[in-house]
Amino acid sequence: MTVSFRFIHAADLHLDSPFRGLAKAPDHVREALTESTFAALRQLTGAAIREQVDFIVLAGDLFDEADRSLRAQLMLVREWEKLEEHGIAVFIIHGNHDPLNGMRAALKLPSNVHVFGADQMEYKPAYRRSGELAAFIYGRSYGTRIMTENMAAQYQIQPEAPFHIALLHGNVDGDGSHDPYAPCTLDELIGGKGFDYWALGHIHHRRVLHTYPHVVYSGNTQGRNPRETGAKGCYIVDVSAARATELTFLPLDEVRWLEHSCSIEAVASEQELLQQLDMVIEQVLAEAEGRSVMLRLTLTGRGTLHQKLSDPVVVRTLLEQLQEGRPYASGEAWVLVHGLEANTGAELNWLELASEDSFAGELYRLSEKLADDEALWRDFAKDALGTIAGHAKLGRLMQGKWDELPKRWLEQAQELTVGTLRGNDRD
Repeated sequence: MTVSFRFIHAADLHLDSPFRGLAKAPDHVREALTESTFAALRQLTGAAIREQVDFIVLAGDLFDEADRSLRAQLMLVREWEKLEEHGIAVFIIHGNHDPLNGMRAALKLPSNVHVFGADQMEYKPAYRRSGELAAFIYGRSYGTRIMTENMAAQYQIQPEAPFHIALLHGNVDGDGSHDPYAPCTLDELIGGKGFDYWALGHIHHRRVLHTYPHVVYSGNTQGRNPRETGAKGCYIVDVSAARATELTFLPLDEVRWLEHSCSIEAVASEQELLQQLDMVIEQVLAEAEGRSVMLRLTLTGRGTLHQKLSDPVVVRTLLEQLQEGRPYASGEAWVLVHGLEANTGAELNWLELASEDSFAGELYRLSEKLADDEALWRDFAKDALGTIAGHAKLGRLMQGKWDELPKRWLEQAQELTVGTLRGNDRD
């Protein structure tokens, strides 16, 4: 008989993950980032208790290293003991960052915690806090860091279970941004295996790949670098007695990595640009739900400041001003602008250039002709780069690539040359 129940799906806690490249960051920023993975863990425990979930499934990479830190192990046990007091079970698999062959302290786990082994798929019953059988949980941990085997191929359901939840730490359909560990296909997971919910780990961006059966990456619980942007957390999963499944994302992150763009159009000076960027920062902080923010800004658009922003020294100086100009009060959320990039262009009227009797106009017309004729572009580029291609070292470095010169090189050259000429005309 199927009963309604609620569980949390989380993965990739990466406890005690190091944050590199922060030597020049203020003390409060370094401290917050160092503590952020632990703060997310405490948020997870608090959410499980507050939301009265029946159990939690953790789909691998609880720790950041195979030889896990003692502090991380002790904190996990302490948090699991809190869950035990509330009758909340925890089901765990280990992934490539924390395989079972890593060094571990001799700690006794609370009775509510089950860790799946590495030799084969196992299954365990999961109960509501009131005692009724809710589901079977299936899982297999990594025994070593490198797992190239298709682990999902082993997974089989036990027919007597009312609901089937599979834990898998792996790469579905070959996501190129992550290592190809435990590779499998989405078709394989949804194609007749009988599982109701695949609780996935390894990919740090949350994704619902399929519904009924649900195939879900919960993402990591705390962003750890500029590539891991946006809210991070877990899914609360509600399953009705009719097996209807509803997912609710719950953010757990203490520090959020974000990106934002700002146009230089109609900005007349560096001072005005700094004022505009300060307004953007205030807006980002107000929308961060009380969290601190690591922010990367990108300057876009066309404007009179483009020529100055082409100088890396100017961009670096602006970044330093943004970093130094923000006061900090203990206990308050903060923003650190960790990166500033200029992706701007000169003010150009392409229609005027097309008919203008000038060197800039002639360059523009030539580039447009090359853009319209693929064969002409290839011949032109090959001739222009002939000296470099024939160079002893550079030629070997680009061997096999000279015939595949991308069109974006032409677009960038057009922007650079014509924009520079027009900028010099104005100066």
